[in-house]
Amino acid sequence: MSIQELYKLYLQHPVIGTDTRKIVSGCLFFALKGDNFDANNFAEQALKDGASYAIVDHPEVVKNNRFILVNNVLETLQQLATYHRQQLNIPVIGLTGTNGKTTTKELIKAVLSQKFNTHSTLGNLNNHIGVPLTLLAIEPDVEVAIIEMGANHQQEIALLSEIAKPDYGLITNVGKAHLEGFGGFEGVKKGKGELYIFLEKTNGTVFINNDNQHLKEMANNHTFKEVIYYGMSDGGLISGKLLANDPYLEVEWTDHNGNYQVKTNLTGIYNFENILAAIVIGLKFGLSAAEINTGISTYNPKNNRSQIIKTNTNTVIGDFYNANPSSMLVAIENIARLEADAKTLILGDMFELGEESPLEHKLIIEKALSFHFDQVIFIGEEFYKFYKEHEAQFFKTTAEFNSVLKAQPIQDHLILLKGSRGMKLETLLEDL
Repeated sequence: MSIQELYKLYLQHPVIGTDTRKIVSGCLFFALKGDNFDANNFAEQALKDGASYAIVDHPEVVKNNRFILVNNVLETLQQLATYHRQQLNIPVIGLTGTNGKTTTKELIKAVLSQKFNTHSTLGNLNNHIGVPLTLLAIEPDVEVAIIEMGANHQQEIALLSEIAKPDYGLITNVGKAHLEGFGGFEGVKKGKGELYIFLEKTNGTVFINNDNQHLKEMANNHTFKEVIYYGMSDGGLISGKLLANDPYLEVEWTDHNGNYQVKTNLTGIYNFENILAAIVIGLKFGLSAAEINTGISTYNPKNNRSQIIKTNTNTVIGDFYNANPSSMLVAIENIARLEADAKTLILGDMFELGEESPLEHKLIIEKALSFHFDQVIFIGEEFYKFYKEHEAQFFKTTAEFNSVLKAQPIQDHLILLKGSRGMKLETLLEDL
């Protein structure tokens, strides 16, 4: 079956299923493979549970014409998503970067939704499977799409760009993350810069933070339809400054028409540039200052990113969806600036750093201890390697620390809770 023929089926059944536990009646089921599963083995069950067709790549599971045999299910999913994208006559914004992708995406959506029917990546579905699923969820009445693209190795952003075909692009920043897959910081820059390569090839428009020298240097080698700058410095479509961070951010921004102020529900100075990115995109898309500020001020963070969580006994800055050296440093610096009678850091290991992991964890320990917080607690095997070298609390596992926390509760502290998702730091919230 050709992609064009499959697309006709998709138009009749425009819901994609990949998990037999969540089958929607009438969907197209794509039998994807993973490291520990092969959904070809569940295709028949998916049909019994209500799927209209099952797309498979194992001939032996085909039993009737409701099984559609293809060479490779994943590649077919990607090709179908690309074909759907090509039928859409709407602007698509492609978004990548080391830190802040999801928050920036959500802020852009909050702003653009004041004027347009806006579709964006759901949660963190930003990889070679998530991007196609995001595209295939775009309905006919959508006017703007925001596609988040994540990567942990070279050529991944190039692939996702070819699938999503963005007209506009934004790299939030480049930092120390997924160093193992990218091959160091220069590899991160090269990998994220694949978005610029695509937008040059397709005569696209880019938004660049005027204060980020890495991004400006990365863009210097390319020619685009338009480059739109933003940041604290003058010379861009907008400039901005931070008015307050106690703990919520208040921002002033300026365009050629005047000055505007907006209060947010976000904490963390590192979110300042994410807010400016959403503002400049709103302005480019024709929104008024009032519409932009409404979008910014009504956005509430979720998904364990920069959330302020009031427990019975403490105030917790929950930022434990993910962590890398760059995001860890700015989170530590941010809590150091906040006013509080007592402060505690609870930091979990950072994953996927390869051979640079020991050094990066050591640097974070030194940075955290340099501020003389009331308590600093490090959790995880990587941090634990240095327990003899520093006067702080070290625990090999989150569960080990949790048992101590139950016996010796922390009370009336401002707490930063940050680590890689695999550390499961969210399990500590009940006892904080």
